[in-house]
Amino acid sequence: MADELVHYEVRRGIAAITLNSPHNRNALSAQLRAELTQHLATADADDEVRVIALGHTGPVFCSGMDLKEAGGASANQQGVNEFPAILEQIWTSPKPVVAKLAGPARAGGVGIVAACDIAVAVEGATFAFSEVRIGVVPAVISVTVLPRLLPRAAHELFLTGETFDATRAVAIGLLNSAVPAEDLDAEVRRFTDMLALGGPNALAATKQMLRQPRPANLGETFADMLELSAHHFGGQEGQEGITAFVQKRKPSWVPQD
Repeated sequence: MADELVHYEVRRGIAAITLNSPHNRNALSAQLRAELTQHLATADADDEVRVIALGHTGPVFCSGMDLKEAGGASANQQGVNEFPAILEQIWTSPKPVVAKLAGPARAGGVGIVAACDIAVAVEGATFAFSEVRIGVVPAVISVTVLPRLLPRAAHELFLTGETFDATRAVAIGLLNSAVPAEDLDAEVRRFTDMLALGGPNALAATKQMLRQPRPANLGETFADMLELSAHHFGGQEGQEGITAFVQKRKPSWVPQD
């Protein structure tokens, strides 16, 4: 039986999904893609899971597709065809997803980082859209990356393939935070602890709202948002949150110490 390439563990409502294939820099091999897909689905289906933390072992977060895994364009294309489903799983997950990077990301790995709701990296992490330098186009990852990046930076970095550091990644919107290596765990925990305070249904609905493009007609938009607000304000979760606030206690969904 093959060793696992993605480890899954749940503690206090946090599902830790860890890429565990350091021998090939956590490249997106067929086995890793299959295990990552399964663990994301497991976390989404588990009501006890409040937040997903996506991390890695080894010095590299993810180097992108495993180009050495199989010979022939058709075999490599199969991996490319499967990858969008993983990005969509992360992007549309009802649970907040936090990326934790103790090292660099390239190509598809950057697409995964961008698909997460929050991304934290060590200051020494680096990034690059290196596709053009091997004669291919960063097309698939653009779906998750471009909504995050400043347009001018996207043109520069997609076209040049230049390597950039975590500080710049924060400045252009790819990362939320870049911290010294010794502070990485604490910074990720700061975000996961805050996310765990939100109502599960409210978080899922807020994520869905954030994904929607804003139409030109503001009147229609306000009407839709009023309906969404009223639905959750009057719902069981909203009423529990309001009652807990008045009673100066934690809502029922907050993990207990």
